[in-house]
Amino acid sequence: MGNILKCFRGDEEEEDHYPYYRPASRPQYQPQYPQQQQQQEEAHGHGVAALAHDLLNFETASMVPEGLRQHVTTSKKAQIKWYQNMLDAYKNARTPPRTPAEAAQLIATALNWIQRSDLEGILEFYNFPIPSLPAASSSHRPSLLPESVQFVLNTLPVNNQNIGDGDGFTAYVATTDPRESAIVPIEVHEMVIARTEARNRRDYQSADALQSSIIEAGYKIIVCSDEEILARKYRIRMRGIDAPELKMTYGKESRNALVKLIGGKRTTIHVYCQDQFERYVGDVYCNNVFIQVKQEMTACLGSVLFL
Repeated sequence: MGNILKCFRGDEEEEDHYPYYRPASRPQYQPQYPQQQQQQEEAHGHGVAALAHDLLNFETASMVPEGLRQHVTTSKKAQIKWYQNMLDAYKNARTPPRTPAEAAQLIATALNWIQRSDLEGILEFYNFPIPSLPAASSSHRPSLLPESVQFVLNTLPVNNQNIGDGDGFTAYVATTDPRESAIVPIEVHEMVIARTEARNRRDYQSADALQSSIIEAGYKIIVCSDEEILARKYRIRMRGIDAPELKMTYGKESRNALVKLIGGKRTTIHVYCQDQFERYVGDVYCNNVFIQVKQEMTACLGSVLFL
């Protein structure tokens, strides 16, 4: 952040508790926007200057502001990652943000993978406007895809236990995905917030009940890289192959082959339709490999038949 942050350095002693802090005062930096707006932000302890001050505290002491936890639902470890990304974005910016709108855009760009509710929470914490995000459309088809592809799913790493056989598995897609963020029911967001509040007050019975309700709604809170992510559940049927059931001959071999291909990895799925069991039928790719082709290699054992 260079010279931009030097003006915030003072003689305050660094607190040794981690990762939250209680700032004794806000910086003396005079941001270049109307005086009335500046006075309003200083009165509330928020604004562009407050963001720069918090980034300085994070750079020097790896601390994030304590008040943020009242606005977001994600863990402390995740918040530390947020501030590292925001700090990097601030340092790499050609010019530091001077208005709330510019600061909001910087944050939205640096944290484009987090839950929409958390993004709105951190913007609210600094009293920044929420920048408009492109609306997702279920009818949108990515370029260079067959016309019959309805949409594309970019999944979180597939759990081995969610692979049922050689041609079907359950996958989860983070609700930070633009397509997903537009269709999350408001009641699911409310349950996620209520669950976090219950956990904060150590009411684990209520938290577990809310978790069950979230799962019944077709969503799940998944821990990925030490961060809790709200994700939507999808049952996938791989298009064009008919693998034996798990209890049939070569059923286990077929499933094991699919586990080796996608287990613990992120996948991209080109969805064509839903079948009579409400599974999403599509072509599965992992690390730029077309998985159906790899599964065909087990046909020599009589375990997979391409249609």
